[in-house]
Amino acid sequence: MKRGLFALAIVLALGGAATAQNYPTKPIKLIVPFAPGGPADVIGRIIGQQAGIILGQSFVVENRGGAGGTIGARMAAQAEPDGYTLMFANTSTLSINPAVYKNLDFDPAKAFVPVALVGTTSNIVVVNPALPVKSIADLIAYGKANPGKLSYSSPGVGTPPYMIGEMFKLRTGLDITHVPYKSGGNSTQDVVSGQVPMTFENPAVSLPLVLAGTIRAIAVTSETRNPQLPDVPTMSETIPDFVSVSFTGMVAPTGVPPAIIAKLNAAINDSLKTPQVMATLAKLSVDIKPGTPAEFGAFLAKEREKWQAVAKAAHIQID
Repeated sequence: MKRGLFALAIVLALGGAATAQNYPTKPIKLIVPFAPGGPADVIGRIIGQQAGIILGQSFVVENRGGAGGTIGARMAAQAEPDGYTLMFANTSTLSINPAVYKNLDFDPAKAFVPVALVGTTSNIVVVNPALPVKSIADLIAYGKANPGKLSYSSPGVGTPPYMIGEMFKLRTGLDITHVPYKSGGNSTQDVVSGQVPMTFENPAVSLPLVLAGTIRAIAVTSETRNPQLPDVPTMSETIPDFVSVSFTGMVAPTGVPPAIIAKLNAAINDSLKTPQVMATLAKLSVDIKPGTPAEFGAFLAKEREKWQAVAKAAHIQID
């Protein structure tokens, strides 16, 4: 009996290896759980295009936006685990949504296996130039001297700028009102116009406006300074260990053979070395992070833990 089970295990292992060796034999669907044109979509498309060249099959991007990325993520989670449906995920879909959505009917930690981390991006704390602050220390002092008069904008509850704003409130004890918008562009434009004094926005949206001088950058949320803003300090230089990065990466439905995951991981890591991909990601202020699926998994676990703690302390919940 034991000999028969052992033989069966060998046959299954060899079959899996053969499947991975031939993979892929047809186009791969890449679900992006957001509308076209955003940072995750742009990065996902260029990574998919380059990885497709390496693997010899095209990646067909399918945008499934809505409900903070949960609609597309649910669709990807329910796909056949054969390596032909993947999801290009980000901070919201894998780390924040499980912490803030009350009725999320799937657990991303169980529904997906990590394939590859692509990169991380720090948000920028920006203010309208009329606000009399030039640093995080100034902002904290102003907020304490003017309780209830500060507000910040975001693309909505549960988005990274919102979560960073709530984490900032928790760490400083400041009374700051949240003003939600439909997009990061709308949110940041109202900081430019002075309707809202500040926000915590992605560089893809905020950096061009900072460089143009229409808004003022007072800090970045990464562990180290942004090379494009070398004179702007990190949040941690004022508030110890205040670090928040947004990330993008590839995941697959749980059950995809490890050999296929390894093949996809290698293709994505090779894609990150190409000049075209490096140039595009540099324009978006993405810090490229090639690594193994296990390293991506460990990174995800820490991110989930961080945002769960913030959501619990700030009583953040989306029905």
